[in-house]
Amino acid sequence: VKAVGISGKDGQLLKCERKYAGGQDIGFVGDVKEVNPQVIYDLLEKDYLPIICPIGFDDSFQSYNINADDAACAVAEALKADKLVFLTDVDGILMDSRNAKTAISSLTASEARELLDSGLIQGGMVPKLRSCVRALENGVSKVAVLDGRIDHVMLLDAVSGQTMGTTLRRDEA
Repeated sequence: VKAVGISGKDGQLLKCERKYAGGQDIGFVGDVKEVNPQVIYDLLEKDYLPIICPIGFDDSFQSYNINADDAACAVAEALKADKLVFLTDVDGILMDSRNAKTAISSLTASEARELLDSGLIQGGMVPKLRSCVRALENGVSKVAVLDGRIDHVMLLDAVSGQTMGTTLRRDEA
């Protein structure tokens, strides 16, 4: 695979605004407000796989760090992606973060929201699951949270029919 590394500033890919947490300025952290997917289309057209560093820019071209999950969701939404894949170091979304046997194989967006509201999902999986729901609500058909420790996990997930983590789908109409 011919890959090329770019940042969200290249080609003005990820325009963002300063992010605040609880009304407090948390430094040079941004939220994506606009994606210019043309640079991605151009690279793909030339058979290059873009590897995107989640650094964006604001109206003054100030650089901001963007949460990688949020950047991936914004890009997937802009590309109207059929599927978004997150590789993690766990077995997928777990009901109990200390027990791999509680992995959930499949969820709808509304079931994921209910899980988030219940408080069962903990730690770093909370923002990841929120990102998954947001992507589904904004046009991505399917999101997979896969265990990246498994060799060839994306290929296995795509062709085996087995769930190698958690698959999230939009709610049925």
